[in-house]
Amino acid sequence: MSYPARAQQMQPALRIIILTELLVPLTLLVFGAYHGVLQVLYRAGIIRATSFAGIDYYQGLTAHGVINAIVLTTLFAVALGNALVTQELESPLSIFGAGLSLALMLLGAVMAAAMIFTGHATVLYTFYPPLKAHPIFYLGLALFIVGSWVAFYTWIPVYLRWRKNNRDQKTPLAVVGMFATFIVWQMCTIPVAYEVLVMLLPWSLGWTPGVNVVLARTLFWFFGHPLVYFWLLPIYVLYYTMLPRLAGGKLYSDFAGRLSFMAFIVLSCPLGLHHQFADPGISATWKGIQTVLTLFVAIPSMLTAFTLAASMEYGARQRGGTGLFGWWKALPYFSRENWLFSYLFVGLVIFLFGGVTGIINASYNLDNIVHNTAWLPAHFHLTVGGPVFLGILGMSLFLISGLLNKPVGDLSTAVAIPYLWMIGTFTFSTGLFIGGLRGEPRRTNMGLTYLNPASPSYRPDWWTSTHIGAIGGVIMSLAIFLYFVVLIRTLLAPRVESSEPFIIPLSEPYHDENVRSVRNFTPWVVVACVLCIAAYYMPLRDIVRSNYPSAPAYSPASAAPLTQSTNIP
Repeated sequence: MSYPARAQQMQPALRIIILTELLVPLTLLVFGAYHGVLQVLYRAGIIRATSFAGIDYYQGLTAHGVINAIVLTTLFAVALGNALVTQELESPLSIFGAGLSLALMLLGAVMAAAMIFTGHATVLYTFYPPLKAHPIFYLGLALFIVGSWVAFYTWIPVYLRWRKNNRDQKTPLAVVGMFATFIVWQMCTIPVAYEVLVMLLPWSLGWTPGVNVVLARTLFWFFGHPLVYFWLLPIYVLYYTMLPRLAGGKLYSDFAGRLSFMAFIVLSCPLGLHHQFADPGISATWKGIQTVLTLFVAIPSMLTAFTLAASMEYGARQRGGTGLFGWWKALPYFSRENWLFSYLFVGLVIFLFGGVTGIINASYNLDNIVHNTAWLPAHFHLTVGGPVFLGILGMSLFLISGLLNKPVGDLSTAVAIPYLWMIGTFTFSTGLFIGGLRGEPRRTNMGLTYLNPASPSYRPDWWTSTHIGAIGGVIMSLAIFLYFVVLIRTLLAPRVESSEPFIIPLSEPYHDENVRSVRNFTPWVVVACVLCIAAYYMPLRDIVRSNYPSAPAYSPASAAPLTQSTNIP
């Protein structure tokens, strides 16, 4: 892709920091993806519960979740923010701040990973009690989160200087999106930081005899569902600022993009209780209120869907597309020049189905049917594994190629990867959706129990759904393998010398509205804080006053081994 440069040369040290923030999580993704495909093979009973590295089912599931859902997504968001803020505000970042952020995050990731792979933190990515991890795991999580905060705090002085010198200009849309992302992140990580540092770490150190499990779960889901929007919002930045240009046109409405990001600030956090429909001790009233708020958060996504469809239509017509629906044929689905389009577009297609199933999960009556079943991983692999994962893969490759001045290796394969991933994801999710509706559990090594004819819990009707899921998981792993082939070929490609600075190509608006209400973060943040207090104060007060007895600590890794009679013949 060739676009005119308009920004100053990026600081060499910042270039190294961004490349590290991209390459480290991609390296860890090897382990995350490996344990991902093991999960579907375990579930289908195709392999036993121990890999060649001696990692058991729940240990591998923890590694898969923490690496893919927390480490990969957060480091990518920081890297993208570093690149966009310095480019769009045309100002250097504090290398000390960016470097400190990276150091804290890497240290935290290494500490957490070490505990997972040595079997001292088999607590899954949700890590709520009574599952208990080593104190180093909790401390690593805390350092990782603080490191991401430091990155955001490094951008704020740059933004304030820009605002002071450009009072009559709108903040660039990409910066609005990245600030919205980290405002949501700052708000939702405060309760989980409290949970980790005040509740779980002293409990793990033996300083306290127990922990309030209901309170810990509620604090986690105060964080856990907004985490989904922290994953999504950097990709929304790419959708609004890059996809229209990749399609050959302009962003249909600048105001729609800004309104969407501001709406996510307000609506992302006060809705975690819909994950706790089955939890005791929380009033049905508050669960109902947060269910309504959950449905409201679909509004900015619907606004985004309309805006992006209009933007792609404009681009397709600029490329010669005609007719009421015929313009779809003019989009660059398999373009080698605009190869990044395929990653963003396919992510949108997958996300459509993820959003529909999410509305089902948010309904109390429907959730009673699918709660804690295989339906749930089917759903979030469509939301996270669709736009988020493909956006991270595509944009990471784009940034690595641009920052190193190296061409992308094997463009034809690079373009094909998201379509192969889509086939695998739909196959995987179809199997798990079917299994979930039949009561297949969300987390269990079924190869040693439910699929074993010798087991009293034998369920032959789950054989088909688990094997469909396994086929999809293998296809997904093939797509990731091909991605690493392209990435390695890119890293090994000869450097192309250029006198022009690297630039992330962003779209111009077709309708460049200037609406005062979306030019200032402050009122939206204030409303978001008030709404969070209104949604959580009473439930948290009731939970604290109830003084629930603590459950004894438990680790799946320390459980009694299964007898030979329960193993696969």
